[in-house]
Amino acid sequence: MQSRRITFQAIATLTIFAGCTILFLRSTHAGSRPVPITAGAESAYSAKVQQTYLYPFGKDKPFLPSYAGTWNGQFIQPGTFPTAEYCEHCHMATYHEWRQSLHANSFREPAYVKNVNLLKRTKGVYYARHCEACHNPIALLSGSLTPNPVSHATWYNNEGVTCSVCHSIVEVKPTYGVGSYVMGVPTALLDKNGNPIPGEVPYSEIMKHVKRHIAAVMKPFYKSPQYCAACHEADIPRSLNHYKWLPAITLYNEWQESSFSHQSPLPFYTKPQLVCQNCHMPMVKAWRPDRAKQHGMIMSHRWIGGNTEMPWYYHYKKQLKLTEEHLEGKEHPTLNVDIFGMRLNGSKQWIAPLGSAPFTLKAKDTVQVAVVIQNQGIGHSLVPEQRDILESWVQFVVRDAKGRVIMNSGGIEPNGYVDPHAYTFLALLLNKNGHLLVHHEVWRSHTKAIQYTIQSGSSTLVRYQFQIPPNDPGPFTVTARVNYRHFDEAFADWVWGKNHKPLPITVMASRTRTFYLGENKPVPPEPRDNPDWMRWNDFGITLIAEQQYGEAVAAFEHVAALRPNYDRAWANIGIAYYNWEKYGEAAKYLAKALTMNPSPISRARTLYWQALTFRNLGNMTGAVANLEKAEKLFPLSRDIHRELGFSYYQEHHYKLAEAQYLEVQKIDPDSLSAHYILGILYRRLGEAEKSEQQEAIFADDKDDPMADVEMQQYYMRHPDISDVAVPWHVHTEAEAMKTPSSKKYRP
Repeated sequence: MQSRRITFQAIATLTIFAGCTILFLRSTHAGSRPVPITAGAESAYSAKVQQTYLYPFGKDKPFLPSYAGTWNGQFIQPGTFPTAEYCEHCHMATYHEWRQSLHANSFREPAYVKNVNLLKRTKGVYYARHCEACHNPIALLSGSLTPNPVSHATWYNNEGVTCSVCHSIVEVKPTYGVGSYVMGVPTALLDKNGNPIPGEVPYSEIMKHVKRHIAAVMKPFYKSPQYCAACHEADIPRSLNHYKWLPAITLYNEWQESSFSHQSPLPFYTKPQLVCQNCHMPMVKAWRPDRAKQHGMIMSHRWIGGNTEMPWYYHYKKQLKLTEEHLEGKEHPTLNVDIFGMRLNGSKQWIAPLGSAPFTLKAKDTVQVAVVIQNQGIGHSLVPEQRDILESWVQFVVRDAKGRVIMNSGGIEPNGYVDPHAYTFLALLLNKNGHLLVHHEVWRSHTKAIQYTIQSGSSTLVRYQFQIPPNDPGPFTVTARVNYRHFDEAFADWVWGKNHKPLPITVMASRTRTFYLGENKPVPPEPRDNPDWMRWNDFGITLIAEQQYGEAVAAFEHVAALRPNYDRAWANIGIAYYNWEKYGEAAKYLAKALTMNPSPISRARTLYWQALTFRNLGNMTGAVANLEKAEKLFPLSRDIHRELGFSYYQEHHYKLAEAQYLEVQKIDPDSLSAHYILGILYRRLGEAEKSEQQEAIFADDKDDPMADVEMQQYYMRHPDISDVAVPWHVHTEAEAMKTPSSKKYRP
């Protein structure tokens, strides 16, 4: 089923260097890299690799199951790539940042090596091409990932994604990921005709022709989010799992649909426009010499994100410190934790927001607490990639005045595992027999038992319940925090053994409130607290996700009361009613929002939801008109194009519908609805071949109905997981740990 993916190896030659140019290679790794190389050597090397290279997916697809390719479709001799040490000569500050980054350690890091070696043992080394396109590109592109490879050079294993890898890419197809790049001629300098001079050239030549050096190593798209997406977007193709296509990493899609992209009007909040590089490659002070330095600053090449394991393992103290500060939101907030409200003794009425709303508490009262966690400042989901092994969870602790624990949900057990009843942002991968996969064997995955996350700008609600003890005068401190550990204990035990040094745990955000017996009066907010209108708004957002539409309407009505001129408060009431399938009520509130002179982004958002409401009320003319207006305001919104295409389809305007769904596919080639409707449209337009192609992709992409059986079998064996999978599950004292660990490195 690879025909639907772009075959980058088939792309015509992008750059050709002329004549018998000599490649001048500086001997930075004596004895490990070939020197020198003539112009014809690359073709000769590629021909030699082809003699023993294994092509399980066809000779025209040498790098599958990855989507990587080279500028001329040939293999690249490893020594052609300049080393990072070569680049250090002029870019010392950048080099030392890169050396501590995950890019520099992408292949040698032990957890990755353990996992990819498992893939090689169980399926064969050629299947590792799926991983190595991003973790060890030189090994992939040199043809080393095959039994009995021609090249046995290993110097690049310690370079991972080295400087000349990123700076030699000439094209990306970002919406595919899995290494969807085209590697050009590795070079540090263009000749006078603009052609790349491969390999390492003398520094004197670079200094003579600085502009040609910059042209060689910098392309305008390097500063785009699409560039990052070439690797930070991924799927599991049929060629890897021999099952069906499955989504894996959707970072680009998550950013593109977030408020930070300014490409979609649908998020609940408006944020400053940011791309990947703004957060992960900010300008920082250069502490060493660097010719790229401007006003003492360079663009960071640490790519600080969420990986605390790699710097912990290699003792990169600064990298670890900066990563933990990034997760904690020291400079830019990441998460907000709000102990929002409470219910007493089974009442359905929320006392909220806590801090502003008074209440009275008595001994033996049963207290249900609503904790709202807001993804405030992350441009993608919380734990955006391997949620099956990366670990973030909520810990909820209640203590009395003497420090005695009343409830501890989400503590660490003596064996290092998180309380199994904790609310965790994770995905449980299941194989074809419905058994849990704990070693990140994505090639064996068939479905997920649960998958919890918080998308950018959204919120989630976690409910806890405990009882005020008799004969305890209090007061009681209630703390909710979001913890993060880069690998869960099961995976860490597999990599390092059961007696390994504990991985660091970072508290990303926390909030504590004090409850007193008797009257609790309003208290001033703390600086980190959101205003009350936003607290109600976030609560309403979580209730829509939980399908508690009546409560969501009530929450947004509080927002409207606090901010009567905030058009989104009224629009959100309409959205809640729409999801409740009360279209008449939805139409009324959405119309009210549009009368309030909203900003263009708010207007487009309300027009979108009003269009969907109109469509359900039978007003197709109004639906189409609204979506056409919204499309002009947000031409890169997949949602607007999809719904406009479906409206055209319902009106039998098939060519107009086709154009909209093709726009959807430009943004998201894996859009299931686009493949499905295009399959029907092409049938009706008499284009059978196109229809069959779209139908085949849809058949591969759609959910496997038998996967539900595997999931239900898992739930039957694990009723505790089944309980937690219910969105409105209440975490109680009975299922929580009673005593937190006393060890300092654990919460």
